Amino acid sequence: MGTEVSQITCGRHHTLAFVPSSGLVYAFGCNSHGQLGTGILGDARSPFPVKTSLLTGHFHRTESKQYIVTKIICGGDHSFLLYSNEQVSHFTVSSLIHMLYFQCFIVCLLLVLLIPPFSLSRVGPDNRVFVWLLSDDTHFKTNPKIPGIDLNSVRLLFETLSKPAFSGLLEQATKSFESLLIPQLPHSPPDVEAMRIYLILSEYPALQDSKNYIRLTIPLAMAILRLDANPSKVLDNWWCFVDGGVFTRMVDMYKSIVVFMLTGGKTLLVPVFYENYFLATLRLLEKLHKVNLKAHHVEYNRFYIPDITSLVDIQEDYLKWFLSKSDFPSVNLCAYPFILNAQAKTTMLQTDAELQMQMAVSGANLHNVFMLLTLEPHLARNPYLVLHVRRDHLVSDTLRELTMYSDVDLKKPLKVIFDGEEAVDAGGVTKEFFLLLLKELMDPVYGMFTHYKESNLLWFSDKCFVEQNWFHLIGIICGLAIYNSTVVDLHFPLALYKKLLDVSPMLEDFKELSPTEARSLSIFFLHLQTITRENYGMTEVKELIPGGESISVDKNNRKEFVEAYLRYVFSDSVSEQYSAFSSGFLKVCGGEILSLFQPSELMAMVVGNNNYNWEEMEKNAVYKGEYTATHPTVRLFWEVFHEFPLEKKKQFLLFLTGSDRIPIHGMESLRIIIQSTTAEEHYLPVAHTCYNLLDMPRYQTKEILRRRLTQAVEQYEGFSLV
Repeated sequence: MGTEVSQITCGRHHTLAFVPSSGLVYAFGCNSHGQLGTGILGDARSPFPVKTSLLTGHFHRTESKQYIVTKIICGGDHSFLLYSNEQVSHFTVSSLIHMLYFQCFIVCLLLVLLIPPFSLSRVGPDNRVFVWLLSDDTHFKTNPKIPGIDLNSVRLLFETLSKPAFSGLLEQATKSFESLLIPQLPHSPPDVEAMRIYLILSEYPALQDSKNYIRLTIPLAMAILRLDANPSKVLDNWWCFVDGGVFTRMVDMYKSIVVFMLTGGKTLLVPVFYENYFLATLRLLEKLHKVNLKAHHVEYNRFYIPDITSLVDIQEDYLKWFLSKSDFPSVNLCAYPFILNAQAKTTMLQTDAELQMQMAVSGANLHNVFMLLTLEPHLARNPYLVLHVRRDHLVSDTLRELTMYSDVDLKKPLKVIFDGEEAVDAGGVTKEFFLLLLKELMDPVYGMFTHYKESNLLWFSDKCFVEQNWFHLIGIICGLAIYNSTVVDLHFPLALYKKLLDVSPMLEDFKELSPTEARSLSIFFLHLQTITRENYGMTEVKELIPGGESISVDKNNRKEFVEAYLRYVFSDSVSEQYSAFSSGFLKVCGGEILSLFQPSELMAMVVGNNNYNWEEMEKNAVYKGEYTATHPTVRLFWEVFHEFPLEKKKQFLLFLTGSDRIPIHGMESLRIIIQSTTAEEHYLPVAHTCYNLLDMPRYQTKEILRRRLTQAVEQYEGFSLV
């Protein structure tokens, strides 16, 4: 099975097949005249191929000469072999490769035969050697998309061999794999079936043992990475179709090796080998990650290695990666962003922002020195991006200020000055600026966005009353918020962040935005290739395709209809508005750094996430005035707060910080401040949103505190900045 045959010939009732790589002749059929060449006369028949005794190898020896078989022939009840008189002195490369694979499979076959019968009760005695092959004849159809091998059986076999009774045998197999098989795996295997060895070895339990990482697991990764383009694609295809558990085990195994290399691996290898082995591990994970993008075996965050943030200085790693100009391979984890979680990527982006800011500031300072030397100080540049705005003309003033700056200036540290106010911007003023500006830009009076009540999310409106530069401004503001580490309360769906990363929105994204309308698409509620929209109080019908009003939706064109519908909602109808927004956003946050993020990670960068840990928030709280962690009023506050349902807790977060989500780094990065006031008990708590500061009177009872805090939270609307 699975052997490459170059010649086949038929007699009256028997057949011969010649395998050039091994030099063997297989025969089947009637054997009444010994024509099968088994050496045993009188056998009635052999219904399946058996090795003949006609040839024991590539060559037939006559004294000191060797001759190679060139042709096999079947007569009526006879068989013939023709030899050439060309002398040969060595095996072909293909033969050596096949011998290597057969050596491996012979070892594995012996292991199978040594297993007690009860462990193979589901496998018959005649076909136990096929324990790894699929039982539905799929193994006869092995091709670049079908490996034809039952990896569950492989794993069960190896699990059986891992029992103490077989420890010596397993160790011998491990030594054979280490010294003979893995080092000699070729970059171009002889055929597709020979590729199965890579799947079989991946299930070998010894690979999971950290003591075998350097001797077995990483060398296997290197062998896989050595494969030529075509066999490498075959393996990728097979990984796409393997069981999710098989794929997950491989991912987890090589993730563990990354941690191993960052901890104890350095002491076991000289620097050159360490770097090569580490790079091989990361590159194999990268290969698996690319496969997963097509196969969707696991969620993308399955590739995260959270331990990295405690083992590696991400800032230093990013700077080395950013500043590296060498063509030689080096181990920079930032070059493999799929293993980094959102927090690590945020550190990278903030490092990039600081780097860009320092470059912009240095450029401005260098320019200013030159202006001083040329006696033209009036041409000096401010090292900061300073916005002078009036509270009652916030949008127009911001538009005016930003038009005065170049794209390079947008990379500078942001400072906001409100007209007539002397407050120094230490972060609180900037946060207030973002909150107030976005509140005004989102005002329904301008019609810039469509509000979907069911999901409480916003999307660009195809009919609005403002110029496109307003959308451009919102894009810049979102970029500046990220660059200046400020979480903003923007109710956009994940689809926006997908588009920013050139990922097409799917039906699931429309379900997030408008669940009911999305369900109607799934059940053919809409019968024509059209979309209905309200325009200034009038119902307007748009054709999704030319002549769509006369084309019904059925099972044959449903997919095309849904794609056209989504394309209209997310792209065609709002192309100008989105284009203006994205160009503004990318002015600040464009570049290679953005491509490192997943859409959900980028979204968390802008609006935070919902990984709440309320105990962590209490632990990190800061107290001022008379209040301490043990003050009776503070104790009552936390008792009341922890009794709140989740939605009420989120309302409090919105009341105090201006957003019901938390920064991407988690609750530990959100520090709230609670200070005492001299106000009477009938006063409500007051939130200073810009500073996450809560002014709380000294309430004497739990019920009063609960009532006052609930009133304050429920009556809160918008940003209510104080």
